[in-house]
Amino acid sequence: MELTQEQKEIINSSGNIKINAVAGSGKTSTIVEYAKARPKESRILYLAFNKSVKLEATKKFADHGLKNVKVETAHSLAYRHVVFRHGYKVKPAGYRTNELADLLHLHSHGEKHNEFVLANHIGKLVMMFCNSDKKLLKEMNYPDMVSDIKAKAFVKTYYKYIQDKSQLLLDKMDNGEIEITHDFYLKKFQLTNPVLNYDYILFDEAQDASPAMLDVFLRQKATKVIVGDTHQQIYGWRNAVNSLEKADFPVYNLSNSFRFGQDIAKLAVEILKFKKHVGREHNIPITGKGGSKEIRSKAIIARTNLALLLKAIEYVTEKNNLSRIYFEGNINSYTYADDGASLYDVLNLYNGKRHMIRDSLIRSMKDLTELEIYIDKTEDVQLGMMLDIVNEYGNNIPAILKKIKEKHVTDDDKSKAEMIFSTVHRCKGMEYDSIQLTSDFVTEKKLEKLNAGDKNQYLDKYNEEINLLYVAVTRTRNSIHIPEGMLPAGFPHSQHIHVMKDLTKEKLKLEAELMSFGKKHGYKKDLRFDKGDMKMFEVRENTHGAYQRWTVDLDSELTKMFFEGINLRDMAKHFGRTKGAIRSRIRKLEMDFQD
Repeated sequence: MELTQEQKEIINSSGNIKINAVAGSGKTSTIVEYAKARPKESRILYLAFNKSVKLEATKKFADHGLKNVKVETAHSLAYRHVVFRHGYKVKPAGYRTNELADLLHLHSHGEKHNEFVLANHIGKLVMMFCNSDKKLLKEMNYPDMVSDIKAKAFVKTYYKYIQDKSQLLLDKMDNGEIEITHDFYLKKFQLTNPVLNYDYILFDEAQDASPAMLDVFLRQKATKVIVGDTHQQIYGWRNAVNSLEKADFPVYNLSNSFRFGQDIAKLAVEILKFKKHVGREHNIPITGKGGSKEIRSKAIIARTNLALLLKAIEYVTEKNNLSRIYFEGNINSYTYADDGASLYDVLNLYNGKRHMIRDSLIRSMKDLTELEIYIDKTEDVQLGMMLDIVNEYGNNIPAILKKIKEKHVTDDDKSKAEMIFSTVHRCKGMEYDSIQLTSDFVTEKKLEKLNAGDKNQYLDKYNEEINLLYVAVTRTRNSIHIPEGMLPAGFPHSQHIHVMKDLTKEKLKLEAELMSFGKKHGYKKDLRFDKGDMKMFEVRENTHGAYQRWTVDLDSELTKMFFEGINLRDMAKHFGRTKGAIRSRIRKLEMDFQD
């Protein structure tokens, strides 16, 4: 391996250091060389971000004969120190909202479903505390961590109750009355002030470390090396902190990417310059020294599960020649929320088939309107996305998902997939020859609008949104297909950067023309603009209008009714859709809805 000057400086360094490594810069290889340069009798601990990284790193160190290097994750360390020592039993999947409501005997306080809303916030508060560096739960300022206005108002009203029940949950786990969670034993590990008997500790992917684990790391007497990319922090929702900014060590950079060429590197740099809109600086260059010549693997990368599923639906329903696809991670996880509710549960609620709903939280809801209210009070993004899918596709969902699963290949046959689908969180650390981004990432135009209002409370959120776009762009080895709205203004095209034109305005204009044409000629069925052609076709008749797509005319009609103060029930009846579908469309049109 021919080392760069930056790598040589890191390997020859002494004392505590931090390494800011851009995507594809060979940081793991650099860390291996760093370990090789230390005395053979040195005891070295390498802390990996997750199990898959741990397995890969273990193999790399073993291949270089480095038997003095121990590879662990934060949780594997904590498990051995806490679970084995105290004889705890672990609940791997954690506690669902309905389980917490029963376990803690939560009361609704006179409001329907309040016990589930309370349980949701209790679960979040306990998770955030366990990942924090705080010693006491009362030191947490959870209300300030809630961004949605309705959810924040709810939390402030019931915060004392939420705090008390959260402490009760922690006490029950600590006393061994109930099974403990992964987050809990990590917190217990931190609070015991453990001493790790190593000469060197190498902390990888540190930009997404929890404050709890960072606290353990910084307390050690060993020589410490903290490694990561400050611009790849994408787990702020788990209360992660950018440890590279927190550690006051001398800085070394790895600015050469061996994954892609210079045009992709330049695109990545220009995207990071978006950070000027959120008061952040980008001061590390990226030089592209890689790039594959062949296109063997193709991937579609989305910001959210919803956008990814919608794109997958488009592919399996419109591209008949696509026979093998693959989803990063368990394919079923894209139809399940972390809390256990499934897309089918929401669909059964939509159809009023309560007896077929497995999740007790969803089963307790009368209809989609009540589910929407719950989502507003909890900021439950996953349930919100499921609701959007159900409102969009209704009873076509089972057939569509069946078709997707029929085309899905196994993990062993991933290399045979004609298209790989992934959210940006699931493909972190992955790379593909060619990628296509969906249109749900942040754009500079949206960031520019922040200057017009009070943006301070959203700075961290939008900084992470920029990071998500940067991580997505840097997954490619060769080429990228990117919506033009996400491209930095004036950015030059290249043979590796393909811009996807935004046809939305053109399409909406043509749809409006078609609707007008249809009305003039007596058409009673909906007319659409399909696949870029001035082509009319009749939408399949359905008994419920909720299965049909919204058009320009329908959106205009809905907007007019909304501002005229027509109530939700009457609007739903008028359009032949559920109240949940009307709520969802109003939200997409960026109109605030008040009951």
